[in-house]
Amino acid sequence: MAQVTIALNGREYSIGCGPGEEARIRDLARAVDTRIRKFGPQAGQTGETRLLVMMLLTMADELSDAKGGIANGHSPEAFAESVAALAKRIETVADRLEGAK
Repeated sequence: MAQVTIALNGREYSIGCGPGEEARIRDLARAVDTRIRKFGPQAGQTGETRLLVMMLLTMADELSDAKGGIANGHSPEAFAESVAALAKRIETVADRLEGAK
């Protein structure tokens, strides 16, 4: 099994992966790290674990919406509306977090 070191939110993690998958894992980690860093300021002073959980739930929600739209034959316009609705939900969560400070 191959090993790759990734960085998420300033912390390094050693991850096992299949041979030849190292570059893909690094690319995915960079994408996740970018999203965490964008999401972080909206979350305010929350702990790292909470921040990662919120980020993972957001990504899982996006993936679920995307899979549901594709599986149900929705149009690109319907998918765009789903993404816009998701963005609104994220803004609502961010607003609640800001109010909880």
